[in-house]
Amino acid sequence: MFDIRIMKDERAFDIAAAWEIIGQILKKPDSVIGLSTGQTTKNMHAIVADIFRLYPFDVSRVTFFNVDELTNLPLSYPGCCRTMIEEQLTHPLGIPEERFLMPATLSDDFEGECRKFEAALEAAGGADLQMLGLGYNGHIGINQPGTPFGSDTWVSPMDPVFEERVRRETGVGPDYPLGGLTLGIRTIMHTRRIVLIAKGEHKADMVRQMLKGPVTEDIPASVLQLHPNCTFLLDAAAGKYVADLA
Repeated sequence: MFDIRIMKDERAFDIAAAWEIIGQILKKPDSVIGLSTGQTTKNMHAIVADIFRLYPFDVSRVTFFNVDELTNLPLSYPGCCRTMIEEQLTHPLGIPEERFLMPATLSDDFEGECRKFEAALEAAGGADLQMLGLGYNGHIGINQPGTPFGSDTWVSPMDPVFEERVRRETGVGPDYPLGGLTLGIRTIMHTRRIVLIAKGEHKADMVRQMLKGPVTEDIPASVLQLHPNCTFLLDAAAGKYVADLA
């Protein structure tokens, strides 16, 4: 049976997701915790920061990283994952730069950046927890449909809809390469515990395919059916087709 938690509404979902992060830190103060960016995670990060401000807990040994990052864009671009996580979480928690592991956004050698990113996580002891968002087409990290399950950290093409938005916001022309440096699916699956998070009715059908369909590279998130310690945390709208599995 899958570990599925369906929260009654979006607010309850945000609080539950925030406490996954806080609970991991309280249980293991030197945890290595992977984050994700986007509309699904913004509110939960704010709750973590608010609770820390009101009731400070020990974060002196925790290490954070993000599952992916955009490439060939400066950190001044507000959509960079590092910039978003710094604003939402690591700065409010006072996490120093050396305990926020992220790849470079600008580089002449992104294959080398991939290796360095994986090596940094390994040197930190490996990921204890990964908060993992679900893409509308089933992608996890920036591992798009068709990504081999055996993939290591790599630079993936971005989702075409998201890429178009980034190019529009940054003025980057179509001939300038953009991509996403992302932990590969095999790397993600080596995480000790994963919490797959999804909210909103627009995610409901993909949640159904992820949990009720076959394990297939056409839906990268379906591989999480095989992870030995994965929780699927959903709000009621996202979980409406899988409530019978909970």
